[in-house]
Amino acid sequence: MQLLHELSRLSTRFDEANLVSCSGLVPVMALAESCGLSELVASTVTVPGPAGANASVKVPALVAGMVAGADCIDDMDLLRHGGMGRLFGGVRAPSTLGTFLRAFTFGHVRQLDAVATTVLARLAERSPLLGGASTVAFVDVDDTVKQTYGYAKQGAGYGYSGVKGLNALLATVSTPTNAPVIVASRLRKGSANSARGAARLVADAVRTARRAGTSGTLMVRADSAYYNHNVVAAARRAGAHFSLTARMTPTVASAIATIPDTSWTPIRYPNAVFDEAERRWISDAEVAEVPFTAFTGRRQAERVTARLIVRRVRRLNPATAPAGQQGELFCCYRYHACFTDSPVPMLPAEAQHRGHAIVEQVIADLKNGPLAHLPSGSFAANSAWLVLATIAFNLTRAAGALASGFHAKAATATIRTQLIQVPARIACSARRLVLHLPRDWPWEPAWQQLLTRVAHPPPATA
Repeated sequence: MQLLHELSRLSTRFDEANLVSCSGLVPVMALAESCGLSELVASTVTVPGPAGANASVKVPALVAGMVAGADCIDDMDLLRHGGMGRLFGGVRAPSTLGTFLRAFTFGHVRQLDAVATTVLARLAERSPLLGGASTVAFVDVDDTVKQTYGYAKQGAGYGYSGVKGLNALLATVSTPTNAPVIVASRLRKGSANSARGAARLVADAVRTARRAGTSGTLMVRADSAYYNHNVVAAARRAGAHFSLTARMTPTVASAIATIPDTSWTPIRYPNAVFDEAERRWISDAEVAEVPFTAFTGRRQAERVTARLIVRRVRRLNPATAPAGQQGELFCCYRYHACFTDSPVPMLPAEAQHRGHAIVEQVIADLKNGPLAHLPSGSFAANSAWLVLATIAFNLTRAAGALASGFHAKAATATIRTQLIQVPARIACSARRLVLHLPRDWPWEPAWQQLLTRVAHPPPATA
C-alpha cells in the first residue's frame, strides 16, 4: 500500500456534519429498543435525585457507547460527532453519564441486573443466540481481577493474583453450536476469595439461563476454586448438573490411587497420533473414573456422592534425561480430576468439562472492550459499569448471530470492527434518511442481513 499524495499536498478539515463513524449502531440499538431496554430501565431503575433523571435515556447511551468501543466515561463522546444527532436522540455528555453512575447504590445495581436478565431473555427470543439449548447448555463460572491504579478506588485490594484491583465474578451460558453470553455478573472487592458469593451467582445464572430458553440439560462448570458444597448444592437446587475441577485433597488422591492400571482409556489429546493398525489414538493422556463421596468433613446429609473422572498426562521433563544418558525408570503422571454428576458417558463428560475454558474468551473480550477500565472511584458506579458491559456484550453477540454464521462465533472485537464501526454518510431522499456506506465493504452482506432481520423480525413462535 502506497500513499498516492504527498502529505504536503494533503489537507484535512473536520467539517462534515453528515458523517458517522459507527453506523452499525443503527441496527444494534434498534434491536435493543425492540427488546424494550428503555422501557425496562424506566420501570425498574429508580436512581434518586437530579442525577438519576432520564435513566431510560442514559442507560441506552452508555450501552451504545460500549458497543461502539468505549472503555471509559470520556470515550462516550464518540456518540456526539457528525450526524449522530440525526440518527439518535437523547445522547448525553460524558460528565452527565458519569454523574449518573456515581449516584448508584448496591440496590440500584441489582435493579440493573434485573434489566440485563430480561433483555437477554428477549434477545434470545429475537435471535439465534442459543441454538441447540433445548438439548444441552453449559453455565460456566469464573472470576478475574481487573487491575486498578491510584488510591481512590473503593474496594481495591490484593487478591489471589497478587495484582491490586477489583474482582469481577461472571457466569456465562453457551451451547455446543453457539458462543457464550453472560447470564450473571458481580463486582467484588479485590481481596475477595474466588468462591465468595458463587453459590448465589450460580442460582441466578441457572434461573436466567432457563428464562433465555435453555430447556434441555443444563451443566454448571467451574474450576477448583469453586469446588465446595455450597456451589454444588446451589446447582442441584436449581435443577442443573455440575462438573467441577476437584482439588487434589488427600481423599481425592486416595480415590485416584484405587484406580487399576487396566481402567485407563487413551483419549484424543493435542498431538495424539491415530494408529491405523490398532484403530485407536496413541496419546499420553488417559481417562478413568471412580465413584467418590465429596465433602466428607460436613454432616452426613450434606455429603455428595457422584463421579470422579480423572485425566492423567505423562509427566515429561527433558532435563531429567540428558542426551546419551539413562531415561526414566518408571512413568510419572500429572492427574486432573473433575467431580461431576453428568449423565453422559465418561469420555464425553470429560471432554465437556475441558470446554469450561470457553469462559476465558469472554473475560478476554470484556477486557478488550468496556472492562479495559473501571472508570470511577465509586464501587457502586463500577458495579453498574460491569452490568452495562454485560448488556453491551450480549447485544453485540445477538447482532453477530443475526448477521451471519461466522459472526455468530466471532470475537466481539471482530463484530465491532466489521459490523459496528462502519463509516457512513447521511443523506435525505424523498423525506427518508439514506445511509451511504463504503463501496466494496467486505462484510456488506452480513451488515445488510443484520439490518433486515432487525427491521423485519420473523413472527414469534410459541
